[in-house]
Amino acid sequence: MSFFTDKVLAIREKANQAIPTTGPSPDVPTVGTCRVSNEPLSSFSPIYFSEASSLIQKSKTTTCLLDPIPTHLLKDVLPLIGSSILDQINGSLVSGYVPRSYKVAVIKPLLKKPSLDPDVLANYRPISYLPFISKVLEKVVVTQLLEHLQRNSLFEMFQSGFRAHHSTETALLKVTNDLLIASDHGLVSMLVLLDLSAAFDTVDHSILLQRLEHVIGIKGTALDWFRSYLSDRYQFAHVHGVPSSYSRVSHGVPQGSVLGPILFTLYMLPLGNIIRQHGINFHCYADDTQLYLSMKPEETEKLVKLQTCLKDIKSWMSSNFLLLNPGKTEVMVFGPEPLRDRLDHMITLDGISLTSSLSVRNLGVTFDQNLSFNSHIKLVSRSAFFHLRNISKIRKLLMQPDAEKLVHAFVTSRLDYCNSLLSGCPNNSLRSLQLIQNAAARVLTGIDKRDHISPVMASLHWLPVKFRITFKTLLLTYKVLRGLAPSYLEELVIPYQPNRPLRSQNAGLLVVPRVSRSRMGGRAFSYQAPLLWNQLPVQVREADSIATFKIRLKTYLFEKAYCY
Repeated sequence: MSFFTDKVLAIREKANQAIPTTGPSPDVPTVGTCRVSNEPLSSFSPIYFSEASSLIQKSKTTTCLLDPIPTHLLKDVLPLIGSSILDQINGSLVSGYVPRSYKVAVIKPLLKKPSLDPDVLANYRPISYLPFISKVLEKVVVTQLLEHLQRNSLFEMFQSGFRAHHSTETALLKVTNDLLIASDHGLVSMLVLLDLSAAFDTVDHSILLQRLEHVIGIKGTALDWFRSYLSDRYQFAHVHGVPSSYSRVSHGVPQGSVLGPILFTLYMLPLGNIIRQHGINFHCYADDTQLYLSMKPEETEKLVKLQTCLKDIKSWMSSNFLLLNPGKTEVMVFGPEPLRDRLDHMITLDGISLTSSLSVRNLGVTFDQNLSFNSHIKLVSRSAFFHLRNISKIRKLLMQPDAEKLVHAFVTSRLDYCNSLLSGCPNNSLRSLQLIQNAAARVLTGIDKRDHISPVMASLHWLPVKFRITFKTLLLTYKVLRGLAPSYLEELVIPYQPNRPLRSQNAGLLVVPRVSRSRMGGRAFSYQAPLLWNQLPVQVREADSIATFKIRLKTYLFEKAYCY
């Protein structure tokens, strides 16, 4: 417990020492850089028993060491004790007070990798567990807070962390699209991936509360509730049945909580406008921030803008007790190779040694300089084959449904993660992924390696890898058209409107932009999405719900894949 506590204190101290003398005071939020709420949230509304019961029954059946009874038992006896729980929740909402018993966390250390030395404390990650009812209370507050943020348009457009309809895939799809289109226009792009040290743990409570009040518009008992929620928090480590003494938590958003992630994104709100002031493109996912800039190789003045932007980011982060980790900050240059080579030697940003990498890992996806994703495909193949070999060793002990669950959990999930980024990739690049899927089908069904695989795949109702990529791309396109996707993806898809009355004007078609497919533009989402969408039958495009669209789309792609 002391190790985890001292580590965070050291990071905060280091960030505090980096505050420039001309920068803002660490306890004053940068209010002027954000959109400020016009409509305050002065109080939380009490909830009805049906709402509380629904929240509890839908919550995961996880039990914390501090819970008086197991969660599954609580759900069973909810009709008997539900009114008491409802009184606790509503009492907290109305009074603006969070009970102290709700603010104690159990820390269980988890070894980061099985291969690491268990005797070295730095090899452990603290996993936090909170009482079940405290998380139910937080869910009630989160629902009302999100409604307030949505109503006042307070979200950062390019923050994809912990938001409905947003994901790592939508974030990467936007960034990749911009990089591909820039390359198609003959530009070279620079991508900088910023890394923060224990960002969630170093958040300053006084700055967060001032930001909630002056930027988000939290007032009255609602602000009192957040003040109570953040104060007098404690945690203790629990190892092999032995608890440590309690340690006070004076900073950071509560780990393992429902509110913690959204509070962190609100804490980071001013960062977006700081970057915009320099004309730099960016995208955030929680504490992962990526900056990217496209230019002609001779436009070296744009590198100065990037350098100034990085300097201001470091200054703002230090003022907010966030520490930028230069050692893990990475940079990559994209674009046509001759242009790339001319820019590669120019990268020196604010004293940070940013040597251009041949590949970088970005939100779980490996980027290479050509944006071919060949490096990513190799890593996915290696990982998937490792798990598939382990499954094959115990396959004879498993029933078919159980074996299929393992294959989907450890193999298919890896093939499908962010696979929309691979849309438009040549078949030879996707071949290794298809070989993995073929091997998974053989392990599952036990057929000989010389037997033809297509009938087996069809019997399992599996779409081949290329068609799974098409499925994901079209599903995202459908969500974009139905308002179920981030606004930054909606900007990439334009409905077709002919200049004069035509039969096609009501066909639900999209505009296919002109790109140079000999370069990289042909793989951009803004090109692939309308291209694939316009090829769909009308009855698939006109599906009235996501569930119906998925069924019709899979049927269409299945028939196309296996020529039925």
